Amino acid sequence: MDSSDSVNETVWTALDTITSIPIWVWIAAAVLGASGTIILLYTSLYLLAPTPRAPRTSEKQYITVQPNGKPSQPQPLPCWYDNYVALQQMAKRGQIPPEEAYQVTDAEVFMSLVVPAYNEQDRLPGMLEEAVEYLEEQYGHHGTRSKSSTNGNLQASGRQGDPRRGWEIIIVSDGSRDKTVDIALNFARTHYVRPAPTPKGPWDRPSTPTTITPGAIRIVQLEQNRGKGGAVTHGMRHARGQYVVFADADGASQFSDLGKLVTGSEKAKDKLGRAVAVGSRAHMVGTDAVVKRSALRNLLMRAFHLGIWLLTTPRTAQIRDTQCGFKLFTRPALPYIIPYMHSEGWIFDVEMLMLAESADIPMVEVPVGWKEVMGSKLNVIKDSIGMAIGLGLLRVCWGLGIYSRD
Repeated sequence: MDSSDSVNETVWTALDTITSIPIWVWIAAAVLGASGTIILLYTSLYLLAPTPRAPRTSEKQYITVQPNGKPSQPQPLPCWYDNYVALQQMAKRGQIPPEEAYQVTDAEVFMSLVVPAYNEQDRLPGMLEEAVEYLEEQYGHHGTRSKSSTNGNLQASGRQGDPRRGWEIIIVSDGSRDKTVDIALNFARTHYVRPAPTPKGPWDRPSTPTTITPGAIRIVQLEQNRGKGGAVTHGMRHARGQYVVFADADGASQFSDLGKLVTGSEKAKDKLGRAVAVGSRAHMVGTDAVVKRSALRNLLMRAFHLGIWLLTTPRTAQIRDTQCGFKLFTRPALPYIIPYMHSEGWIFDVEMLMLAESADIPMVEVPVGWKEVMGSKLNVIKDSIGMAIGLGLLRVCWGLGIYSRD
């Protein structure tokens, strides 16, 4: 029997029909199929891409300690970001030139420190002690010339209210469930009304009691945990400083190296006064602080750095340590970065740097002291996977226009 006779006639008819279809129809079907797949992937990314939630009313307020030592009632936070939004709307309506939409309100103090804090009742006091000692020494209203600037004359003024001096700390409690807020209030209280105790910080600097200006420490309470990136971004929207630095609540970075960040940014500033100084631990590779880490953590760290090099934009990829929690921004740089932040987890540092690069803001990497501090909230395996996914999402979303400056 001929083998063709064993094939059902219906099958032969179907094959004849298929072969009679013009090649251009097959090409069109393939294109449509590929387009549909791309549209589906784009839509999925658009829906799944992280989008920060809007701040709630209570989160745009702060509490502090009054001169009599009692906690204040919630007070409205100053917000340069709200003014920025209004300027952007005016620019879209053609009422002002687009370049004027990036103006930022005038600074009220020289230095703002933003501290994200999630359940940090144990580590926060030592970090604050080292921070206020340095801030008061360098930027307090006592008429001494600051050592942390290439232009000491800019900061040499003893007049209360001179915006070239003065400092503030914004502690953003990121949905803390412990006594972080109470500890912060008590720290402020003891440093306002009497010679303060000096809790030992990670760096064990010899310290003397520091009395600070009432209202210098402001505490913001997020109703729900947003992640470190969300807490930092929220605090920076309300910063009043000519310079704004964020630092981790554990005090792992040597706070006295803030002066190096200021000097580095002053040298790097562009004609608009924009600059970002990135605290870096890259110089410590091979030291005990890194070598004594677990082999798994060091392996994941190297893999993450490889991912940064492969997936980020050219200038960001050249930064050897993107994840150190000690970065300084000049005030004019803020409107080009903070309004466009999406990442609220550990990967937010990379997005900040990519945004700075996209706006052609000068970035300088500055070596700082750093040491391991017990009590980290980082889950090495879980958070490393999350950071890898977040990094990939960032690159794809910005590359495909899901995230944009418009």
